[in-house]
Amino acid sequence: MRSIIATCLAIAMGIVLAADTPRFRTDADGPVTGEQKKAKLKDRKPGDKPDWFQIVEGQFPPEGSAHAVSGELIRADHLERRLTIRVDRNDSQDRGVWDLSLDAGMLPYGSVWHQGAMASLRDIPVGTHLRGLFYRHDPADKTPLPDTSYRRKTPEWEFRKCFLVEDDFSHHARKNQSWRIDSVDLATRKLTATLVENGKPAGESKARTFDLQSHTRVFKGGGFGELTDIQPGQSVLFNLTWATLYGPGRITDIWLDEPSRAQATARQAERHRNDIRERGLPGWVSSVDDKQQLVTVTFFGNVDPKLFDEVALKDPNAPAPKDGSPPPSEPRGALAVARDTLMTYDPVNDRKGAAVLEVRKITPEPGSGGVQVKLRMDMMLEGFRPKRVVRFYPPTWKVLALPKEEELHGRE
Repeated sequence: MRSIIATCLAIAMGIVLAADTPRFRTDADGPVTGEQKKAKLKDRKPGDKPDWFQIVEGQFPPEGSAHAVSGELIRADHLERRLTIRVDRNDSQDRGVWDLSLDAGMLPYGSVWHQGAMASLRDIPVGTHLRGLFYRHDPADKTPLPDTSYRRKTPEWEFRKCFLVEDDFSHHARKNQSWRIDSVDLATRKLTATLVENGKPAGESKARTFDLQSHTRVFKGGGFGELTDIQPGQSVLFNLTWATLYGPGRITDIWLDEPSRAQATARQAERHRNDIRERGLPGWVSSVDDKQQLVTVTFFGNVDPKLFDEVALKDPNAPAPKDGSPPPSEPRGALAVARDTLMTYDPVNDRKGAAVLEVRKITPEPGSGGVQVKLRMDMMLEGFRPKRVVRFYPPTWKVLALPKEEELHGRE
């Protein structure tokens, strides 16, 4: 009897431990050191590390499944939501693979952050040091890699799907961290600082010495400051360029106080919200009822959550029905087909009107905005199918003709 109980306990413990162990490889399993082939199931051994999580179409990835990569933005195509970064040097790399580039495309639900707020790739200056989370590309994707130095590849080259990319300002602000200035020498243009969190050094953080430049932009209060305003003891945030090439990096912009940081974040947040209001809320179709012309859309988490409050607002300036019938009881929005890059075709002409029947919150997942909308469409399109990307225009949003380069119409 005791042996049976012991066996049952062992099985139960094994289940608990298995539940606590990720089903995929994570950064905690060690650095990426090169092209790592996926082992066949029959060749796997109990002690082998799990494989990296592979993105599944139409599904959000699990928490903690991405791979962190940092580097400098050296090229961006904001229309196609593609970026190229020069990967930071680190101790796991051989010198022969230093400073090589990683070319990646944003996932449709992938987020861009700049100065503490949501952003577009067009908002981030080339040369900005970024931190990101990436996934391996689809093995079936045979798109050739861009030519690189001596045709070498960074060990990170397979991680070509970007889930998140953010500047250093956003990264540290998100973690409630800041840099405490220990010393500053304007003669040599050197700034020494320690990363702190809640007033204490963050983890095993040690003082680092950064380079100031004669053109480093200094933000103080509601305006600009001077390099002479940088003083020991200040709690600051800054963005970098040339990180890891000749030390920790060169400071391009530095925010000396909370008012300057709050102003930068507020300005970027408003720029982002206006950008989305002109292009529609991105999401994908979760379910369809063709007979009743119902479409349920799950919104992505790469937009400011405040915009979801506008999904079901009735437009007080909506024109009355031409046939003299009573105004509709439901708010009226519009839905447009989009690509995985979030680019639409010609939303002014090809969007379809929709009655907003329900807006509900759902369990949040990485990449999801945690909000769904149920729509009754005036007309169904082939693009309104499960897993397809769409953009929704709430009732109060005016649909404008976008610049031609932002429309896919005519490129097919």
